[in-house]
Amino acid sequence: RPVEAPGARGLRRLEGKRRPGRSRGAPRPARTAETAQRIKRSRRLKANNRERNRMHNLNAALDALRDVLPTFPEDAKLTKIETLRFAHNYIWALTETLRLA
Repeated sequence: RPVEAPGARGLRRLEGKRRPGRSRGAPRPARTAETAQRIKRSRRLKANNRERNRMHNLNAALDALRDVLPTFPEDAKLTKIETLRFAHNYIWALTETLRLA
């Protein structure tokens, strides 16, 4: 049955949704300091792994962008910001070329 719950901007309808995995009256087991530290370390390791994957994906995308940009000399590797600025300017120049043609 729908329940009225106060929200940040007035009342919101909650359609009887509950968090999975816990019954209504089940007491939460007490966490020891060791368990809390283990949970914090696990969360930190997961966050670090997500950030590492994010950076790997970003670097791979920048490498792919560098491959399609004309650079002189050919072996010069642009920095991240140089790659983005050059791509922006290159797209602008191509757009202007098409507009004037």
